Amino acid sequence: MTEPHATQPNTAKPNTADLPGLDLDRLADRLGTGPLSGELIPGGRSNLTYRVTDGEQRWVLRRPPLGHVLATAHDMAREHRVISALADTAVPVPRAELLCTDTEVLGAPFYLMEEVPGVALRHRDQCPWLTPQHAATLSDRLVDVLADLHAVDPHEVGLADFGRPEGFLHRQVARWGKQLESSRSRELPGIDELRDRLAATVPVTRRTTIVHGDYRLDNVLVTTDPLDISAVLDWEMATLGDPLADLGLLCVYWTGVGVPDDPITGTVPTLPGFASAEDMVRRYAERSGADVDDLGWYTAFGYFKLAVILEGIHFRFTRGQTVGAGFDQIGRLTLPLVRQGLAASAGER
Repeated sequence: MTEPHATQPNTAKPNTADLPGLDLDRLADRLGTGPLSGELIPGGRSNLTYRVTDGEQRWVLRRPPLGHVLATAHDMAREHRVISALADTAVPVPRAELLCTDTEVLGAPFYLMEEVPGVALRHRDQCPWLTPQHAATLSDRLVDVLADLHAVDPHEVGLADFGRPEGFLHRQVARWGKQLESSRSRELPGIDELRDRLAATVPVTRRTTIVHGDYRLDNVLVTTDPLDISAVLDWEMATLGDPLADLGLLCVYWTGVGVPDDPITGTVPTLPGFASAEDMVRRYAERSGADVDDLGWYTAFGYFKLAVILEGIHFRFTRGQTVGAGFDQIGRLTLPLVRQGLAASAGER
């Protein structure tokens, strides 16, 4: 979308509830539209996502959280760049509309993208239509889209400089160790041991691809007619690196932490018909030709990374710096993730 230019400031008052981090008057002035209304899209645990409309056009807006932004995280320009680059590939992504780096508008950089049909499946009660056959098909499609992403040549889509593949895994362990220190506010038994184990046993990267960084069922939009994945969302941690990091983290999300109403899996993959994590790994290996023998390390790293991410969210929540439902429960998940990471690093199930 070419950004429209206003001929005069927008002075009409939009019909909207209180939306922290989203000043609709300033946004309307920036876009040159009439009054805007908006709503927070629930479910995100990091960046804030809103649905915005002027009554005719509809967009989705992404911006960083309201406070304690971790270094190198929440980069709106990176998200906007990668979805723009993937627009003509087999990977389904929303159309990028506008990147705004002027922090005078919303207090932080943000971008707009088209609103794509579909729903992010997080809870069982969203899926009364989902039969075991649907679940099996969706499992396969989720794996196939990931394999399609990893098959994209970064040079061909203008992402050759999107990351530094050499030393990627070593830097990832170090990076998330630093993020942990930035968010550390309480005792977390075992997390330092897990970090040290990972750092001492980094595998050799066999292949370099575009890496999503947070690939899971509730980061894609699903349509029912036809049953398909209409878009992959939340590209804030995308880079160039080892694709098995995506696969290991997907296994972590798929199996969860084994607590009631597990917010890691959202309980959807436990419905009848969904593939096991082992079956998904097998399909990925067949689809991509990748060697997955070292996946245990990547899974352990996925547990560590997710533990650090959730601890950062807990840190922000305790300081009133994030919005949305469910944040009061995030902090209880860090230690179960650490325990499962230690088990995975030791080769246990």
